[in-house]
Amino acid sequence: MFFRRRQTPAPTPTASDEPALPGRLSPRSPGEAIKPTAAPPPPEEPERRRGGLLATVSGLLTFAVVLAIGAMIGLTLFQRQVREPGPLAADKVVVIPTRSGTGEIAEILQREGVITHTGLFELAARFGGKPPLKAGEYSFKAHASISDAIDTVTSGRQVQHAITFPEGLTSEQIVGRLNENDILTGEIGEIPPEGSLLPDTYKFERGATRQQIVNLMRAKQREVLNQIWLRRNGEVPVKTPAEMVTLASIVEKETGRADERPRVAGVFVNRLNKRMKLQSDPTIVYGIVGGRGTLGRGIRRDEIERATPYNTYVIEGLPPGPIANPGRAALEAVANPSRTKDLFFVADGTGGHVFAETLEGHSRNVARWRQVEKARQAPTPDAAPVDKADPGADPAAVPNRASAFGPGGAVAADGTSTPAAARPRAFDASEGTKLDPLKNKTYDLGSPKTVPVLKQP
Repeated sequence: MFFRRRQTPAPTPTASDEPALPGRLSPRSPGEAIKPTAAPPPPEEPERRRGGLLATVSGLLTFAVVLAIGAMIGLTLFQRQVREPGPLAADKVVVIPTRSGTGEIAEILQREGVITHTGLFELAARFGGKPPLKAGEYSFKAHASISDAIDTVTSGRQVQHAITFPEGLTSEQIVGRLNENDILTGEIGEIPPEGSLLPDTYKFERGATRQQIVNLMRAKQREVLNQIWLRRNGEVPVKTPAEMVTLASIVEKETGRADERPRVAGVFVNRLNKRMKLQSDPTIVYGIVGGRGTLGRGIRRDEIERATPYNTYVIEGLPPGPIANPGRAALEAVANPSRTKDLFFVADGTGGHVFAETLEGHSRNVARWRQVEKARQAPTPDAAPVDKADPGADPAAVPNRASAFGPGGAVAADGTSTPAAARPRAFDASEGTKLDPLKNKTYDLGSPKTVPVLKQP
C-alpha cells in the first residue's frame, strides 16, 4: 500500500512580498486591468557632446582655409616683390668673397646697388628652393630682380677674363705676361721648357692661378702636337715630335703670315734634305739672349760667326731645342710643308717674302728689296742705327743664306743691313718690349673691348 505525502501548496506572493521593479508590470490586484509602464526618455548628454566636436572641427577647418588663403596672398605678394625690377641702372660686375654667408652677400648686393631689400633676398635665398649661393665674380644685368640676382649667384657662371699669347713668344716672355696680370693669383714655380706651351687666347675666372694657366697651355700643346704628329708627312726629315717643335719655332719666328708658313717650312725642309745649314737669323738671336727673345738691335757680323749651340750659321741641322713657342699653324706647316724647290727667301717690303730656288734668283730678290729699302724713310727712332764705325755692321756677302733679314735690322745676303721698321710683323717684332701692344693687357672677350690686332708695318 502506497502512501502519498501530502503536499502543502506554495503561498501566493502578494504585493507586499515582491518589490516592484522598473520596467516591469506591477502585480495587479484582483479585478484590476494590466497597464503598461512608459520607458524613461533617452539621455541628452551624448548629443551635446557630438555637437561640440563637430563645431570644433568645423572651426579648425575654417581657420585652416583662412590661413591657406592668407598664405597664398602673402606668397603671391612675396613673389611679386622678389620678381620686381631692381634699382641697378646699368650692368655691373660684383665680386662675392669666399666664405660669404647669405646675409653678407645680401649686404654686398645692397651696397653695390643691385638690390634694395636684404630681408627679401635672404628669405628668397634660404627658402626659395634654389641651390646654395657661390662666391665669385658675377655680372648683374641692369634692373635685375632679387630672383635674377639669386639665379646669378647660384649659377656659378662667373665673369670670364682672357689673356692672349701671340705665337712666337718664348716661355720666359709668357711667364712675364702671366706675372704682370693682376687678376691671376699665385706664383709660377719655374719657367716651362721652351716650346712646351701653346700660344692662344685662354679664358679664366677671377681667382685662377698663374700656374693653372701654364698647366693648361702645356696640356693643350701636348694635345695639339700629338694630333699633328699622327698626320704628318713621312718625308719630312724630323724624327721626333720634339724636333718638329724645334723646326716649327724657327718657322714661327721667320714669318707671321699664315699663307707663308708652309712655304717657309718647305725651304728649311729642302735645306735639311740637302744637308745645307739652315742659316736662320732668329736662331742667332736666341743663342745670344736666350729666353729674353729680343736683341733690340741689328745682328753684327761677329755674332753671325760666333759659335753657339743655336747658331744655325755655324751648326748643321736643327738647334738643340726650340727657340720659341710655335702655334698650331706653324706646327701644321712643318708637318705638311709646301712641295717646292725653294732654298731662299727675302722680305718683299709688304710684310711677306719672295722665294728663290737658286742663289742667283735670291740675289735678284735681295737687290729689289734694297731698292724698296732705299725708297723708304730713315729708320724710326725705335730702330737701332747701324754703326758704320763697327766693321761688323756692314759685312761682306754671306753666301747661301736662307733668309735675308734679322731682328732689329739684319744683314742681307749682299751685306746690306735691313732696318727694323721694314721687318714683317711676326719676325721678332716688339714682343716683350714696351712697344708690344699686347703686353700687360688682359681682355674680357664678353665686353665691348676686343683683343687688338697687330698692324702690319
